[in-house]
Amino acid sequence: MNKLWVSLVAGLLVVTTTPAADNKKEVERIENSGTVISEILDIPDDIPQSLLDKSECVIVLPSVLKAAFIVGGSYGRGVMTCRTGEKFNGPWGPPAMIALEGGSVGFQIGGEATDFVLLLMSPRSAESVLSTKVKLGADASAAAGPKGRDASAETDVAMRAEILSYSRARGVFAGISLEGSTLRPDNDANAKLYGGEHPAKDIVLKGAVAAPPAAGKLLATLNHRSPKNSSGD
Repeated sequence: MNKLWVSLVAGLLVVTTTPAADNKKEVERIENSGTVISEILDIPDDIPQSLLDKSECVIVLPSVLKAAFIVGGSYGRGVMTCRTGEKFNGPWGPPAMIALEGGSVGFQIGGEATDFVLLLMSPRSAESVLSTKVKLGADASAAAGPKGRDASAETDVAMRAEILSYSRARGVFAGISLEGSTLRPDNDANAKLYGGEHPAKDIVLKGAVAAPPAAGKLLATLNHRSPKNSSGD
């Protein structure tokens, strides 16, 4: 009888703990993304406030390693969050898992871990990335983002680009071109994180799920630093 009871308890533990173990990597990815965006927005010469305020969505890819793009054709993974509401004028909402693949990224970044932050400046770019694989520079115009809080940092290239990209490696923060690489929804990771098949577009744009607790720092930072979308001003 005691052996049977122990077996039943062990079985219940497997059932109740497996889901949490399954999404551990996704939870850590979101938490790390929150740390990265918080640290980058505290850099004196960081993303221009005016550009952040005009962005519809933000993608954060923490700790991308050069080796990940060279060995086995792997990729960097991160999260994407957008302002809620039909016109992207609400608070920042639940994140979806995103993958960055290939291109010339592996030859641009150093051997150490590099953090990437991408600003999506149009509804079209947001919907495209959340729906399918998007090649930067071909399917969506992309450019290295200008630095500095001064509005004069908004160059003609930056104003025309749909996606602006930044990197941080070895403490150095800079705009970086990611043309030739691709962005796509990481559907397997989304399923693990949210416990079911939820398209990335439904997660981010339709509020199909609530933001997980792990997204607290990510969303709090963005809602504090850029609470209002000024792209229509």
